Amino acid sequence: MSFQQGLSGLNASSKNLEIIGNNIANANTFGTKTSRAEFSDVYAAALNGSGANAVGIGTNMSAVAQQFTQGSITTTENPMDLAINGAGFFQLTDGKSPTTYSRNGQFKVDREGYIVNGSGLQLMGYAANPQGVIQPGQAVALQLPTGGVAPKASSGMDIEMNLDSRLPITVPPSGPAIDFNDASTYNNATSLTVFDAKGQQVAMTYYFQKAATDTWNVFATANGASVLGAPGAPSPVTTINFPPDGSAPTAPVGDVFFDIPASVNAAGSDTLPIPGFSIDVTAATQFGSAFGVTDIKQDGFSAGLLVAISVENNGIITARYSNGQSRPAGQIEFANFRNPQGLQPQGNNQWANTFASGDPIKGVPGDGNLGVLQAGALEESNVDLTGELVNMITAQRIYQANAQTIKAQDQVLQTLVNIR
Repeated sequence: MSFQQGLSGLNASSKNLEIIGNNIANANTFGTKTSRAEFSDVYAAALNGSGANAVGIGTNMSAVAQQFTQGSITTTENPMDLAINGAGFFQLTDGKSPTTYSRNGQFKVDREGYIVNGSGLQLMGYAANPQGVIQPGQAVALQLPTGGVAPKASSGMDIEMNLDSRLPITVPPSGPAIDFNDASTYNNATSLTVFDAKGQQVAMTYYFQKAATDTWNVFATANGASVLGAPGAPSPVTTINFPPDGSAPTAPVGDVFFDIPASVNAAGSDTLPIPGFSIDVTAATQFGSAFGVTDIKQDGFSAGLLVAISVENNGIITARYSNGQSRPAGQIEFANFRNPQGLQPQGNNQWANTFASGDPIKGVPGDGNLGVLQAGALEESNVDLTGELVNMITAQRIYQANAQTIKAQDQVLQTLVNIR
């Protein structure tokens, strides 16, 4: 008589209950994946490898198979919470041990600016240079910038506008070419703030004076002082000539350059000169409608401090600064495997690659068959709690049934022993 079949069934059912219990315990663990027990029957080997009436000698648990199906995505209020929607794993490193992989996107920033998980492991990706250009290649631990951005002096401005062709000529009959304090000596004005090399604001005001039919003079002041001409005798920085139909100017045909002198701004600071400043008025028109500036822009900015970061769907981490500027600070790199079930669980929501899983296939979110990234969200466990509870009941019944086979074997053996 053999108790082996029932004993193997008890062992297999016990292992199955352990796996089910682990699944239930991790039902609320973000990024975890459910597992299932896979069993195989066991037969004694015949002498010649065959047997028509072979009786099995039990069961064996052949594998604990991880199920890498997509978990539900739940939103959070933390911008550093990241969820993978699709295939792929985050890559984590401590700088010494081999890289590990995770689907848990609960990240934070440590005191040194590194993006880390709850175990202190650093998230890996592509770094960006100080100008915000992503440097693809070997993935490194991502470190957010802690300093601000240096100021950039303005080099020029572009303006898109319409000058009203119905307005009268406003050139004074005598005296200076324009009096900035006398609105009768010009037709319209608009303002724009530019920045010197220190990032200090320089208030620029442009005055448009109709000098003749289809001809307009453009004067400019920096912090209230004319940029061209002697004191009390301003000179125009350019003259715009329009064709008879009022469309794009015939002159100037490109950028006009002039120097902005040093001055004192509204805050009482001495601003630096801005040499070689340009103005582009080629997008101006002169139609019979009211004056209006539809677009005006310049390329300078003041110094700024880091105020926030955001993560895009493609994994690019954008740093936002107090001066309104933003630039990439890095890009998260994903890893995927041909056989994710071959990954070795390491605990703490991490896996290690093995020979069975194959080497990692790396790329940025959204490339190839890799999933996309969703910031402010987390991937829930893919454990089906209802299904696990049903499986637990089934496993319990199977355990009881195997115990009954042992009991029956014991009774039969007892009967045999009692034969007189």
